[in-house]
Amino acid sequence: MQSLQSASASTYAYQAQPDGPGSDYPEYSGPISLEILLEEIERRRDEFDQLSHIPRDMVAKMKRAGIFRASTPRRFGGDALPPPRFLEMLERIAIADGSTAWVAAFGSANTYLASLPLETQAHIYAAGPDQVFAGGLYPLQKAAQVADGFMVSGQWRFASGCKGADWIGVGIGGVPANPGEAGAGKPFTAVFPASEVEIVENWNVVGMQGTGSHDLRLQNKFVDAQWTFVRGGAALVDEPLYRYPAVAYQAQVHAAVNVGLARAALDLLAQMSGVTHTTTGAPRLADRAYYRSGLAKAEANWRSARAFFFESAEAAWDTILAGDPVTPAQANILRLSATHAAQVGADVVMQAYQMAGVAAIYRENRLQRLVRDSIVVTQHAFLGEGTYDASGALFVGIPPVTPYP
Repeated sequence: MQSLQSASASTYAYQAQPDGPGSDYPEYSGPISLEILLEEIERRRDEFDQLSHIPRDMVAKMKRAGIFRASTPRRFGGDALPPPRFLEMLERIAIADGSTAWVAAFGSANTYLASLPLETQAHIYAAGPDQVFAGGLYPLQKAAQVADGFMVSGQWRFASGCKGADWIGVGIGGVPANPGEAGAGKPFTAVFPASEVEIVENWNVVGMQGTGSHDLRLQNKFVDAQWTFVRGGAALVDEPLYRYPAVAYQAQVHAAVNVGLARAALDLLAQMSGVTHTTTGAPRLADRAYYRSGLAKAEANWRSARAFFFESAEAAWDTILAGDPVTPAQANILRLSATHAAQVGADVVMQAYQMAGVAAIYRENRLQRLVRDSIVVTQHAFLGEGTYDASGALFVGIPPVTPYP
Protein backbone atom coordinates (compact mmCIF):
# COMPACT_ATOMS: atom_id res chain seq x y z
CA MET A 1 0.00 0.00 0.00
CA GLN A 2 1.40 3.36 -0.99
CA SER A 3 1.03 6.24 1.41
CA LEU A 4 0.15 9.76 0.30
CA GLN A 5 3.82 10.67 0.03
CA SER A 6 4.35 8.08 -2.67
CA ALA A 7 0.89 8.35 -4.25
CA SER A 8 0.92 12.12 -4.61
CA ALA A 9 2.63 13.76 -7.54
CA SER A 10 4.23 16.09 -5.03
CA THR A 11 4.10 16.82 -1.35
CA TYR A 12 4.39 20.29 0.01
CA ALA A 13 6.37 21.18 3.12
CA TYR A 14 6.04 24.91 3.64
CA GLN A 15 8.43 27.04 5.66
CA ALA A 16 6.76 30.20 6.93
CA GLN A 17 8.66 33.46 7.03
CA PRO A 18 8.81 35.74 10.07
CA ASP A 19 6.39 38.63 10.17
CA GLY A 20 9.26 41.06 10.65
CA PRO A 21 9.26 44.35 12.52
CA GLY A 22 5.93 45.42 13.92
CA SER A 23 4.52 41.93 14.49
CA ASP A 24 2.17 41.94 17.46
CA TYR A 25 1.85 38.16 17.80
CA PRO A 26 3.28 37.33 21.23
CA GLU A 27 2.91 33.61 20.45
CA TYR A 28 5.17 33.89 17.39
CA SER A 29 8.51 32.16 17.89
CA GLY A 30 9.67 31.38 14.38
CA PRO A 31 8.57 29.24 11.45
CA ILE A 32 7.87 25.52 11.69
CA SER A 33 7.57 22.92 8.97
CA LEU A 34 4.37 21.23 7.99
CA GLU A 35 5.86 17.91 9.11
CA ILE A 36 6.37 19.17 12.67
CA LEU A 37 2.85 20.57 12.69
CA LEU A 38 1.42 17.23 11.54
CA GLU A 39 3.19 15.37 14.32
CA GLU A 40 1.59 17.57 16.95
CA ILE A 41 -1.85 17.33 15.34
CA GLU A 42 -1.65 13.54 15.47
CA ARG A 43 -0.73 13.65 19.15
CA ARG A 44 -3.50 16.08 20.09
CA ARG A 45 -6.49 15.23 17.87
CA ASP A 46 -8.39 13.59 20.75
CA GLU A 47 -7.90 16.77 22.76
CA PHE A 48 -9.41 18.88 19.97
CA ASP A 49 -12.43 16.60 19.81
CA GLN A 50 -12.97 16.87 23.57
CA LEU A 51 -12.57 20.67 23.54
CA SER A 52 -14.93 21.06 20.58
CA HIS A 53 -12.49 23.48 18.95
CA ILE A 54 -8.90 23.88 17.84
CA PRO A 55 -7.22 25.83 20.69
CA ARG A 56 -5.42 29.10 20.08
CA ASP A 57 -1.97 27.67 20.76
CA MET A 58 -2.48 25.25 17.86
CA VAL A 59 -3.86 28.02 15.67
CA ALA A 60 -0.67 29.96 16.46
CA LYS A 61 1.41 27.00 15.31
CA MET A 62 -0.68 26.75 12.15
CA LYS A 63 0.14 30.40 11.51
CA ARG A 64 3.83 29.63 11.95
CA ALA A 65 3.52 26.83 9.39
CA GLY A 66 2.14 29.28 6.85
CA ILE A 67 -1.43 27.99 6.78
CA PHE A 68 -3.15 31.34 7.28
CA ARG A 69 -1.01 33.42 4.96
CA ALA A 70 -1.68 31.04 2.09
CA SER A 71 -4.37 33.31 0.61
CA THR A 72 -3.12 36.65 1.92
CA PRO A 73 -2.20 38.94 -1.01
CA ARG A 74 1.47 39.29 -1.74
CA ARG A 75 1.07 43.05 -1.59
CA PHE A 76 0.30 42.60 2.12
CA GLY A 77 3.15 40.15 2.80
CA GLY A 78 1.25 36.94 2.13
CA ASP A 79 2.01 33.99 -0.13
CA ALA A 80 -1.11 33.86 -2.34
CA LEU A 81 -0.36 30.19 -3.00
CA PRO A 82 -1.57 28.43 -6.12
CA PRO A 83 -4.76 26.59 -5.07
CA PRO A 84 -3.43 23.11 -5.96
CA ARG A 85 -0.52 23.58 -3.55
CA PHE A 86 -2.80 24.64 -0.69
CA LEU A 87 -5.14 21.72 -1.40
CA GLU A 88 -2.16 19.37 -1.04
CA MET A 89 -1.41 20.88 2.37
CA LEU A 90 -5.01 20.36 3.51
CA GLU A 91 -5.00 16.78 2.28
CA ARG A 92 -1.95 16.01 4.42
CA ILE A 93 -3.43 17.71 7.47
CA ALA A 94 -6.67 15.75 7.06
CA ILE A 95 -4.73 12.48 7.15
CA ALA A 96 -3.72 13.52 10.67
CA ASP A 97 -7.11 14.98 11.72
CA GLY A 98 -10.25 16.03 9.90
CA SER A 99 -11.29 18.83 12.26
CA THR A 100 -7.89 20.49 12.13
CA ALA A 101 -7.90 20.29 8.33
CA TRP A 102 -11.38 21.85 8.24
CA VAL A 103 -10.17 24.80 10.30
CA ALA A 104 -6.97 25.01 8.27
CA ALA A 105 -9.15 25.22 5.15
CA PHE A 106 -10.03 28.74 6.21
CA GLY A 107 -6.48 29.64 5.32
CA SER A 108 -8.08 30.08 1.90
CA ALA A 109 -10.84 32.39 3.15
CA ASN A 110 -8.80 35.54 2.65
CA THR A 111 -9.70 35.22 -1.02
CA TYR A 112 -13.11 36.45 0.11
CA LEU A 113 -11.57 39.42 1.94
CA ALA A 114 -9.92 40.48 -1.32
CA SER A 115 -13.33 41.94 -2.23
CA LEU A 116 -13.02 44.54 0.55
CA PRO A 117 -11.70 48.04 -0.23
CA LEU A 118 -7.90 48.01 -0.33
CA GLU A 119 -7.74 50.44 2.60
CA THR A 120 -9.74 47.99 4.70
CA GLN A 121 -7.51 45.10 3.69
CA ALA A 122 -4.44 47.15 4.63
CA HIS A 123 -5.93 47.59 8.11
CA ILE A 124 -6.60 43.85 8.46
CA TYR A 125 -3.01 42.95 7.52
CA ALA A 126 -1.33 45.79 9.39
CA ALA A 127 -0.33 43.35 12.15
CA GLY A 128 1.02 40.81 9.68
CA PRO A 129 -0.13 38.44 6.94
CA ASP A 130 -1.13 35.57 9.24
CA GLN A 131 -4.75 36.57 9.79
CA VAL A 132 -7.49 34.03 10.51
CA PHE A 133 -10.92 34.79 9.07
CA ALA A 134 -14.01 32.81 10.08
CA GLY A 135 -17.63 33.36 9.25
CA GLY A 136 -21.18 32.42 10.08
CA LEU A 137 -23.17 33.67 7.13
CA TYR A 138 -26.50 31.94 7.56
CA PRO A 139 -29.30 32.49 8.19
CA LEU A 140 -28.91 35.93 6.62
CA GLN A 141 -30.04 38.65 9.03
CA LYS A 142 -31.61 41.95 8.06
CA ALA A 143 -29.44 44.96 8.76
CA ALA A 144 -30.68 48.52 9.18
CA GLN A 145 -28.91 50.91 6.81
CA VAL A 146 -27.62 54.01 8.59
CA ALA A 147 -25.21 56.78 7.68
CA ASP A 148 -21.95 55.25 6.38
CA GLY A 149 -22.91 51.69 7.21
CA PHE A 150 -25.29 49.25 8.86
CA MET A 151 -26.61 48.30 12.28
CA VAL A 152 -26.36 44.53 12.56
CA SER A 153 -28.22 42.18 14.91
CA GLY A 154 -28.89 38.48 14.85
CA GLN A 155 -27.53 34.99 15.31
CA TRP A 156 -25.66 32.93 12.74
CA ARG A 157 -24.74 29.27 12.58
CA PHE A 158 -21.77 27.11 11.55
CA ALA A 159 -18.91 29.51 12.30
CA SER A 160 -16.14 26.94 11.98
CA GLY A 161 -12.89 27.97 13.64
CA CYS A 162 -14.44 31.06 15.23
CA LYS A 163 -12.69 30.53 18.59
CA GLY A 164 -9.29 30.89 16.94
CA ALA A 165 -10.21 33.67 14.50
CA ASP A 166 -8.85 37.21 14.31
CA TRP A 167 -11.70 38.46 12.11
CA ILE A 168 -15.28 37.23 11.81
CA GLY A 169 -17.82 37.78 9.05
CA VAL A 170 -21.62 37.52 9.32
CA GLY A 171 -24.22 37.44 6.58
CA ILE A 172 -26.69 40.28 6.13
CA GLY A 173 -29.51 40.36 3.60
CA GLY A 174 -30.79 42.87 1.10
CA VAL A 175 -27.59 44.18 -0.52
CA PRO A 176 -27.48 43.86 -3.49
CA ALA A 177 -30.91 42.36 -4.10
CA ASN A 178 -31.82 42.97 -7.73
CA PRO A 179 -31.40 40.13 -10.23
CA GLY A 180 -28.67 40.90 -12.70
CA GLU A 181 -26.65 43.00 -10.28
CA ALA A 182 -23.14 41.85 -9.51
CA GLY A 183 -23.39 39.66 -6.46
CA ALA A 184 -27.11 38.97 -6.76
CA GLY A 185 -27.93 35.76 -4.92
CA LYS A 186 -24.68 35.86 -2.93
CA PRO A 187 -24.55 36.75 0.76
CA PHE A 188 -23.52 40.24 1.72
CA THR A 189 -20.95 39.97 4.50
CA ALA A 190 -20.04 42.30 7.35
CA VAL A 191 -16.60 41.92 8.95
CA PHE A 192 -15.77 42.58 12.61
CA PRO A 193 -12.76 42.03 14.86
CA ALA A 194 -13.35 38.65 16.47
CA SER A 195 -13.30 40.22 19.94
CA GLU A 196 -16.48 42.15 19.11
CA VAL A 197 -18.57 39.08 18.22
CA GLU A 198 -20.23 36.87 20.83
CA ILE A 199 -19.65 33.14 20.38
CA VAL A 200 -22.57 30.96 21.46
CA GLU A 201 -20.98 27.63 22.36
CA ASN A 202 -23.51 25.10 21.08
CA TRP A 203 -21.53 22.85 18.73
CA ASN A 204 -22.61 19.30 19.62
CA VAL A 205 -22.46 16.95 16.64
CA VAL A 206 -21.51 13.40 15.69
CA GLY A 207 -18.58 14.37 13.49
CA MET A 208 -16.13 17.25 13.04
CA GLN A 209 -16.56 18.07 16.71
CA GLY A 210 -13.16 19.74 16.86
CA THR A 211 -14.06 22.40 14.29
CA GLY A 212 -15.81 24.52 16.93
CA SER A 213 -18.54 25.54 14.48
CA HIS A 214 -20.49 27.44 17.11
CA ASP A 215 -23.14 30.11 16.60
CA LEU A 216 -22.34 33.83 16.47
CA ARG A 217 -24.42 36.63 17.96
CA LEU A 218 -24.49 40.43 17.60
CA GLN A 219 -26.86 43.03 19.03
CA ASN A 220 -27.16 46.45 17.39
CA LYS A 221 -23.56 46.47 16.24
CA PHE A 222 -22.48 49.16 13.77
CA VAL A 223 -20.35 48.17 10.79
CA ASP A 224 -18.91 50.74 8.41
CA ALA A 225 -19.79 50.13 4.76
CA GLN A 226 -16.05 49.85 4.05
CA TRP A 227 -16.07 46.63 6.09
CA THR A 228 -18.72 44.88 3.98
CA PHE A 229 -18.44 42.85 0.79
CA VAL A 230 -20.26 40.34 -1.37
CA ARG A 231 -19.00 36.82 -0.69
CA GLY A 232 -17.63 35.57 -3.98
CA GLY A 233 -17.73 39.07 -5.46
CA ALA A 234 -15.04 40.59 -7.63
CA ALA A 235 -11.67 40.93 -5.92
CA LEU A 236 -9.98 44.30 -5.75
CA VAL A 237 -6.50 42.76 -5.54
CA ASP A 238 -4.80 42.33 -8.89
CA GLU A 239 -2.91 39.07 -8.35
CA PRO A 240 -3.45 35.67 -10.00
CA LEU A 241 -4.99 33.95 -6.96
CA TYR A 242 -7.83 36.46 -6.83
CA ARG A 243 -8.85 35.62 -10.38
CA TYR A 244 -9.49 32.03 -9.31
CA PRO A 245 -13.24 31.42 -8.68
CA ALA A 246 -13.64 32.12 -4.96
CA VAL A 247 -16.73 29.99 -4.31
CA ALA A 248 -15.34 27.04 -6.26
CA TYR A 249 -12.15 27.36 -4.21
CA GLN A 250 -14.12 27.09 -0.98
CA ALA A 251 -15.80 23.94 -2.25
CA GLN A 252 -12.38 22.53 -3.06
CA VAL A 253 -10.77 23.24 0.30
CA HIS A 254 -13.57 21.45 2.12
CA ALA A 255 -13.54 18.54 -0.31
CA ALA A 256 -9.79 18.17 0.25
CA VAL A 257 -10.58 17.15 3.82
CA ASN A 258 -12.36 14.02 2.60
CA VAL A 259 -9.54 13.25 0.19
CA GLY A 260 -7.24 13.12 3.20
CA LEU A 261 -9.67 11.24 5.44
CA ALA A 262 -10.10 8.56 2.80
CA ARG A 263 -6.32 8.19 2.50
CA ALA A 264 -6.10 7.77 6.28
CA ALA A 265 -8.84 5.13 6.22
CA LEU A 266 -7.14 3.12 3.48
CA ASP A 267 -3.82 3.22 5.31
CA LEU A 268 -5.47 2.10 8.55
CA LEU A 269 -7.25 -0.73 6.78
CA ALA A 270 -3.98 -1.93 5.25
CA GLN A 271 -2.34 -1.89 8.69
CA MET A 272 -5.14 -4.08 10.06
CA SER A 273 -4.66 -6.72 7.36
CA GLY A 274 -1.83 -8.53 9.10
CA VAL A 275 -3.56 -9.13 12.42
CA THR A 276 -2.67 -12.71 13.36
CA HIS A 277 -5.65 -13.40 15.58
CA THR A 278 -9.30 -12.50 15.15
CA THR A 279 -12.04 -12.63 17.75
CA THR A 280 -13.58 -15.76 16.26
CA GLY A 281 -10.38 -17.41 15.09
CA ALA A 282 -11.28 -16.77 11.45
CA PRO A 283 -8.57 -16.05 8.86
CA ARG A 284 -6.85 -12.70 9.09
CA LEU A 285 -8.07 -9.98 6.74
CA ALA A 286 -5.15 -10.34 4.33
CA ASP A 287 -6.16 -13.96 3.69
CA ARG A 288 -9.72 -13.07 2.64
CA ALA A 289 -10.45 -12.57 -1.05
CA TYR A 290 -13.23 -10.02 -0.45
CA TYR A 291 -10.84 -7.90 1.61
CA ARG A 292 -8.08 -7.92 -1.00
CA SER A 293 -10.39 -7.10 -3.91
CA GLY A 294 -12.34 -4.54 -1.88
CA LEU A 295 -9.15 -2.79 -0.81
CA ALA A 296 -7.94 -2.63 -4.42
CA LYS A 297 -11.26 -1.22 -5.67
CA ALA A 298 -11.34 1.40 -2.91
CA GLU A 299 -7.76 2.43 -3.70
CA ALA A 300 -8.65 2.79 -7.38
CA ASN A 301 -11.74 4.85 -6.60
CA TRP A 302 -9.77 7.16 -4.30
CA ARG A 303 -6.97 7.69 -6.82
CA SER A 304 -9.43 8.35 -9.64
CA ALA A 305 -11.40 10.93 -7.68
CA ARG A 306 -8.22 12.56 -6.42
CA ALA A 307 -6.77 12.78 -9.93
CA PHE A 308 -9.92 14.47 -11.28
CA PHE A 309 -9.90 16.82 -8.30
CA PHE A 310 -6.32 18.03 -8.73
CA GLU A 311 -6.42 17.94 -12.52
CA SER A 312 -9.29 20.46 -12.57
CA ALA A 313 -7.50 22.74 -10.10
CA GLU A 314 -4.25 22.64 -12.08
CA ALA A 315 -6.07 23.34 -15.36
CA ALA A 316 -7.89 26.38 -13.96
CA TRP A 317 -4.66 27.74 -12.48
CA ASP A 318 -2.80 27.26 -15.76
CA THR A 319 -5.56 29.22 -17.51
CA ILE A 320 -5.10 32.10 -15.09
CA LEU A 321 -1.32 32.09 -15.44
CA ALA A 322 -1.77 32.23 -19.20
CA GLY A 323 -3.64 35.50 -18.73
CA ASP A 324 -7.10 34.14 -19.52
CA PRO A 325 -10.22 34.10 -17.32
CA VAL A 326 -11.54 30.83 -15.92
CA THR A 327 -14.57 29.99 -18.05
CA PRO A 328 -17.97 28.98 -16.63
CA ALA A 329 -17.34 25.50 -18.02
CA GLN A 330 -14.06 25.27 -16.10
CA ALA A 331 -15.68 26.58 -12.93
CA ASN A 332 -18.36 23.93 -13.32
CA ILE A 333 -15.68 21.25 -13.47
CA LEU A 334 -14.03 22.69 -10.35
CA ARG A 335 -17.30 22.37 -8.46
CA LEU A 336 -18.14 18.96 -9.89
CA SER A 337 -14.71 17.50 -9.12
CA ALA A 338 -14.87 18.85 -5.57
CA THR A 339 -18.28 17.30 -4.90
CA HIS A 340 -17.16 14.04 -6.50
CA ALA A 341 -14.01 13.94 -4.35
CA ALA A 342 -15.99 14.61 -1.18
CA GLN A 343 -18.61 11.98 -1.96
CA VAL A 344 -16.17 9.31 -3.13
CA GLY A 345 -13.95 10.05 -0.13
CA ALA A 346 -16.85 9.35 2.24
CA ASP A 347 -17.70 6.17 0.34
CA VAL A 348 -14.11 4.94 0.60
CA VAL A 349 -14.04 5.61 4.34
CA MET A 350 -17.27 3.64 4.81
CA GLN A 351 -15.92 0.79 2.67
CA ALA A 352 -12.81 0.67 4.86
CA TYR A 353 -14.97 0.60 7.97
CA GLN A 354 -17.06 -2.28 6.64
CA MET A 355 -14.04 -4.32 5.53
CA ALA A 356 -12.29 -3.81 8.88
CA GLY A 357 -14.83 -6.00 10.63
CA VAL A 358 -15.87 -5.91 14.25
CA ALA A 359 -12.64 -4.24 15.39
CA ALA A 360 -13.87 -0.99 13.84
CA ILE A 361 -16.87 -0.66 16.18
CA TYR A 362 -14.75 0.30 19.19
CA ARG A 363 -14.46 3.98 20.05
CA GLU A 364 -10.68 3.77 20.30
CA ASN A 365 -10.47 2.62 16.68
CA ARG A 366 -9.84 5.72 14.58
CA LEU A 367 -12.06 4.44 11.78
CA GLN A 368 -15.01 5.44 13.97
CA ARG A 369 -14.09 9.13 13.80
CA LEU A 370 -13.07 8.94 10.15
CA VAL A 371 -16.57 7.71 9.28
CA ARG A 372 -18.30 10.41 11.31
CA ASP A 373 -16.07 13.21 10.03
CA SER A 374 -16.30 12.20 6.37
CA ILE A 375 -20.10 12.09 6.44
CA VAL A 376 -20.23 15.62 7.82
CA VAL A 377 -18.10 16.88 4.91
CA THR A 378 -20.68 15.61 2.40
CA GLN A 379 -23.39 17.66 4.15
CA HIS A 380 -21.71 20.97 3.31
CA ALA A 381 -23.91 23.06 1.02
CA PHE A 382 -21.13 23.33 -1.57
CA LEU A 383 -20.66 19.55 -1.76
CA GLY A 384 -24.15 18.06 -1.64
CA GLU A 385 -26.36 16.44 -4.25
CA GLY A 386 -27.53 19.85 -5.45
CA THR A 387 -24.14 20.34 -7.10
CA TYR A 388 -24.76 17.42 -9.42
CA ASP A 389 -28.10 18.89 -10.46
CA ALA A 390 -26.61 22.33 -11.15
CA SER A 391 -23.61 20.85 -12.93
CA GLY A 392 -25.80 18.72 -15.14
CA ALA A 393 -27.93 21.76 -15.99
CA LEU A 394 -24.87 23.53 -17.37
CA PHE A 395 -23.89 20.46 -19.38
CA VAL A 396 -27.25 20.54 -21.20
CA GLY A 397 -27.36 24.32 -21.52
CA ILE A 398 -30.14 25.23 -19.10
CA PRO A 399 -29.84 27.62 -16.13
CA PRO A 400 -29.29 26.00 -12.71
CA VAL A 401 -32.02 26.46 -10.11
CA THR A 402 -29.60 28.17 -7.68
CA PRO A 403 -26.65 30.53 -8.22
CA TYR A 404 -23.86 28.37 -9.62
CA PRO A 405 -20.98 27.72 -10.17
